[in-house]
Amino acid sequence: MNLADVVGRHGPACLQKYGARMPQSHRHALEAILRCHTPAQGGSLYVCDHCGTRRFAWHRCGHRACNQCGYTQGQQWLTEQTARLLPVGYFLVTFTIPSALRAIFRSHQRLCYDLLFAQSARTLQDVARQPRYLRGDLGMLGVLHTWTRQLSYHPHVHYLIPAVALRDDGSLCFPADPQYLLPVRRLTARFRSRMRRRLREAAPDLHAQIPQGTWHTPWVVHSQFAGRGPQALSYLARYVTRTALSSKRLLHQDDHSVTFSYRESKTSTERILTLTGEAFLHRFLQHVLPKGFRRVRTYGWLSPAAKKRFATVRTLLNALEHPKIARATFTIAVVCPHCQGAMRRIADFHRTRGPPEELHCAA
Repeated sequence: MNLADVVGRHGPACLQKYGARMPQSHRHALEAILRCHTPAQGGSLYVCDHCGTRRFAWHRCGHRACNQCGYTQGQQWLTEQTARLLPVGYFLVTFTIPSALRAIFRSHQRLCYDLLFAQSARTLQDVARQPRYLRGDLGMLGVLHTWTRQLSYHPHVHYLIPAVALRDDGSLCFPADPQYLLPVRRLTARFRSRMRRRLREAAPDLHAQIPQGTWHTPWVVHSQFAGRGPQALSYLARYVTRTALSSKRLLHQDDHSVTFSYRESKTSTERILTLTGEAFLHRFLQHVLPKGFRRVRTYGWLSPAAKKRFATVRTLLNALEHPKIARATFTIAVVCPHCQGAMRRIADFHRTRGPPEELHCAA
């Protein structure tokens, strides 16, 4: 069983219930998942030059909500980011939105996710530049993550940060304690203050809907040492181009419900959860991002606009011996089922237009 099976069975009822209220991005996600690896997506014909065997393969949809796609892009991203790692320690800092704000975030995703990225990054830079800390700018790689293991809505952003700051005079500064970057309490207070002010300026009507107590209770910012960075990058790569749920976690479905597994965070125990088909798709679709929204962003001297500053940091860290940063390329070889030789593509067949028949009928 895969995600397309669930969408094919329960998607029409979900569309019928929500109709025009369903965001277009959610409708497109359902259509793409149904198309993936089907004749509607088109395909390619391959031939083996060794034994003459021919094989036809359907194309992927490439949608970032589809759990059958994104592996190759994720590995490419991981390779490129690994090549940019510096010979210093790294920290994984996470900014989490409190529960009182989640309904507003879910209904105004583009605005609120932009605020989450911008204000959390600015918070880190504000605190890092203070004289009692690093007195310089950080380089930050941020990845948005919106789900829990049970697919509940839980927006937060992870930052992978090298433990080094670049000062205005061109020198570097390192944390006094190699396993301690910045004080979490100060980050929490600063983040809450910046979010309150910027949300009030950008959307006063939304700000007025938030209970006043939200701005006086502790928010959650978590910071932990992440070694030299490769393991943390591998963790983040799971969220860059792939969806909230892998097919191997889908256990069973019928006309009324969907059952999937998850690992409990505190005990690492494997658990099973059963939801109605509608509830499952509702949980899944709330993690589909607005069209064109960038889930991964860089700030400080790791941003694309700061190549010279990044080169300065690498030079001062004597990192010039690191491999040249180049765009990695990956190809998926099609193997002959008889002689195991590589197969060559000889023809393409284009996809059909319009939504898949299952959703078209329901709409």
